[in-house]
Amino acid sequence: MIRNIIRIDEEKCDGCGQCALACAEGAIEVIDGKARLVSETYCDGLGACLGECPQGAITIEGREAAGFDAEAVTAHLSRLASGPVEQERGAAAEAGPLAFGCPGSLSRALHAGEPVLKSAGEPPAEAAPSLLGNWPVQMRLVPVNAAYFEGARLLIAADCVPFAFADFHRQLLDGRTLLVGCPKLDDADFYRAKLAQIFGQNDIQSVDIAYMEVPCCFGLVRLVQLALEDCGKNIPLTLVKIGVRGEVLAHERALPLGLPRRE
Repeated sequence: MIRNIIRIDEEKCDGCGQCALACAEGAIEVIDGKARLVSETYCDGLGACLGECPQGAITIEGREAAGFDAEAVTAHLSRLASGPVEQERGAAAEAGPLAFGCPGSLSRALHAGEPVLKSAGEPPAEAAPSLLGNWPVQMRLVPVNAAYFEGARLLIAADCVPFAFADFHRQLLDGRTLLVGCPKLDDADFYRAKLAQIFGQNDIQSVDIAYMEVPCCFGLVRLVQLALEDCGKNIPLTLVKIGVRGEVLAHERALPLGLPRRE
C-alpha cells in the first residue's frame, strides 16, 4: 500500500537522537551513529519527529510501505518497559536495539540529594550528594515536553560554569531543573528555537542563567532573552556571572530588555 512514512537522510543525520525521543511509537533508533527506522509498521506517518531534527534530515514521503500496526507498536513498547537502565545492562536484549536511540539520552527525573552508590572496594569518603534532578541536561538532547519542566525553576548554565564554580550544586542547582550549553561553540539558532519551545509549551516559573565572565559567554543571556521574545512569555530572569577563578562576580535580576538591575 502507498502511504505517508518518514524518510531519514543519513548524510544529514548527526545521530543526536532527538527524533527517537520524539517518537511515541518507538519507531526510530540510533544505530552506528545514525537515526534509522526500526520498522515501517511502527511509523504512523504523522511526523512528530520532524520538528525535533536540528539537521532537517527527516521528511515525510508517500511510498509503498507496510501499514501502520497499532497492536505491533503496543507489543514493541511493552518489550521496552523494563526501562533504560535494565536495557543498558542487557536485561532486555531480546528486544533488540533501544527504540529511544542513545540510552544515555532518555529523559528521566532523578532523586536529587540521594548519595551516589560506590563501586565495590571503593573506600568511604565524605562527599556532598548530587542535587541534579533531571536527565539529560544538554540543551540539544533534552525533550521539549519533559515532565520535569512543568512548574520548574529552570537553571540554564554555560557548560564551563560547573567546572569553575566549586559550590555549583548547593548554591545554584538545588531545587532547579538544569540545562547546559555553550553559546560560542554550539548552534545558537538551534538553542534559541529550542528554548522558545520549552518556554512556550511548559509552565516555567523562573529562569536563572549562570554564565562565565568571558565576553562570549554573555551570548547565553541574549539567547534566553530572544527565546522569551519569540514565545511571548515574561518569565522572571536572574543572571549569575561566574569568574574564571570560581567566584560569583554578580547576581542580578534582568529587565525585559535585558538590562540588569542589581538586587
